[in-house]
Amino acid sequence: MFDPVEKLKEFISHPSVSADSKFRDGMQAAQEFVATLLGSLGFTVEVVKTDLHPIIFAQRGGDASWPHVVIYGHYDVQPADPLNLWKTPAFEPTIIGNRIYGRGAADNKGPLMTNIAAVAQLLEANPNLPLRITFLIEGEEEMGSPSFPKFLESHKDRLKEADFVYLSDTALPTPDQVVLTCGLRGLALFDVHVTGAKGDLHSGLHGGVLRNPIQALAEIIATLHTPDGRVNVPGFYADVLDVHPWERDELKKLGADEKSYREFLGIDTFYTTPGFSPFEALRFQPTLEFNGIGGGYQGEGTKTVIPSKAFAKISCRLVPNQEPEKIKQLVMDTIRARTPSGVKIEFVDQHQGDPYVVVPPDRSNTPKEQSPVLARAFRAADKAVSEVWGRAPLYLREGGSVPIIAQIKQVTGLDSVMFGLFLPEDNLHAPNESFNLEVMKKGIETSRRVLAALAEKS
Repeated sequence: MFDPVEKLKEFISHPSVSADSKFRDGMQAAQEFVATLLGSLGFTVEVVKTDLHPIIFAQRGGDASWPHVVIYGHYDVQPADPLNLWKTPAFEPTIIGNRIYGRGAADNKGPLMTNIAAVAQLLEANPNLPLRITFLIEGEEEMGSPSFPKFLESHKDRLKEADFVYLSDTALPTPDQVVLTCGLRGLALFDVHVTGAKGDLHSGLHGGVLRNPIQALAEIIATLHTPDGRVNVPGFYADVLDVHPWERDELKKLGADEKSYREFLGIDTFYTTPGFSPFEALRFQPTLEFNGIGGGYQGEGTKTVIPSKAFAKISCRLVPNQEPEKIKQLVMDTIRARTPSGVKIEFVDQHQGDPYVVVPPDRSNTPKEQSPVLARAFRAADKAVSEVWGRAPLYLREGGSVPIIAQIKQVTGLDSVMFGLFLPEDNLHAPNESFNLEVMKKGIETSRRVLAALAEKS
């Protein structure tokens, strides 16, 4: 008997932090766990080597006339630091009430196990299920999926045989309201480094005769937004597409409360693009954010130096029809133009990803060439969610990014059905990450019904 909670506990116990080489053994253990689990369900499993962490490519074949779904997930997790803020050990899964705590519980081990469990139940009930299934599970999502483009190119012919991608790496707004995510923001990330003198200097002996790199950096980044919250970079909004009326109507159904959201965030007021509510800004507008800043002495007490260097980490979340490379160049050119004399700047490029949008069927702007199986999958998901959760799903864009979804679309032509399963209170990427086990239970039943409905129509 397949026990999804016990399997999830074992999965979480493997410390699979992809970005830190100290966790190489944990990465290998998590990969082997998933590969062995899928093999036990009758899948033909390939562990595809990459320059960093392998990709699991597991297939269940069948007649060419059967529908073919690709189920995506990732087995890597974020670092657990700061460890002192965890109430339970990060890699010792602990159940408290209806939640399981541990790094990766919600992102993405719990949601991935939900879909594996749904497949396990289906195949246990019907070993001859007329449905082709491919699991595509990577180990580098939390570090930008650097090996994924090469993998896609080498496997695109096999993936093009599929009808659509199914995944659960997106969010639920509340435990009783499912969202079938129909859009993700893209990403453009880079660091800016500012250098002044050739080395750190005594601020008493040399202060007042040269520009401090920290001051220069602060002046530069302070110009990148207007006081009302717009990104102050020429051309930044030039390619942003208008939002379709049905998307605004769908968002209104969410019934989100601004006061509750402010309290959840712990802030007194919102700071959004003019003309957009906070919930619209999250989904429909691009951003420019500062994710880190540093320079000079960081220890206790004081050290009166003029530092030689300062840096900031910058990320932009992008919406259709913005191109990451173009946005990077616009922002970098603006920074260059606003750099004061007396310092030098250089940029360190980081990873990027395109925005993605899929239009659910029966909308005014649904593409005529949309795959019939994709449309069936959306309708099956709508029906399953309505039956299992007691209310229809909403179709909303999400503010987060899963860059590989756009890559899959570009290389293979496959669109995605994104069934959200993690909640705001699950603390993704933060201490005390957890996953709601009641959501998992409902998620298993929902995915089981979606996949069963596709098989019935084959």
